[in-house]
Amino acid sequence: MITDREIIMAIVNNDCLEKSDVAVLLEGDGLFRFQKAVDLYSNGLVSKIVFSGNIIDKSYGSFPFEEVKPLIMKGGVQEDDLIHEDRSLHTRQQAVEVVKMAMENGWKKLILVASSEHQYRAYLTFLREVIDTGSGIILYNVPVQNLNWFIDSGWGKRFDRLSDEFDRIEKYSALGHLANAREVIEYQKWKESMLNE
Repeated sequence: MITDREIIMAIVNNDCLEKSDVAVLLEGDGLFRFQKAVDLYSNGLVSKIVFSGNIIDKSYGSFPFEEVKPLIMKGGVQEDDLIHEDRSLHTRQQAVEVVKMAMENGWKKLILVASSEHQYRAYLTFLREVIDTGSGIILYNVPVQNLNWFIDSGWGKRFDRLSDEFDRIEKYSALGHLANAREVIEYQKWKESMLNE
């Protein structure tokens, strides 16, 4: 029998990407994520990038916006199209702040950009906020691919962080901070029906 974890992983790993309003670049994992957001912008899949987060802790992989911004702009992103969501200090706050920002700006489709091991929890957290606010926002998953699993990036091995992420999923699910597998399935059905209209 397929487990809830397997359902979530299958849907997150195989999302069907559509042109969207914004790429949400989640702070963390050093400089491994930003290029994916730049590629989405360069390929015309988004017209803006939101860098979400305001933690400065390089030993944990949280590099400040001021250091990542020049690299994003060097990739061809216009300054007016790069927004810093600077209120959040963890994933749940990122979801709250970005969904609020999306509702204020009329953004209907968001592409979440995180490292593969973090994408599951990030998506479940953002989906919880989308459901709770009734915003009708469509979320897409674009985890960064081709990253090493067993080489220490300076803040641990990705393989070990994956286990930590699933521990956090259990912890925050118990607190009601994450969407569950049933909600993921129903949301995905709704999302696909919206795309086929």
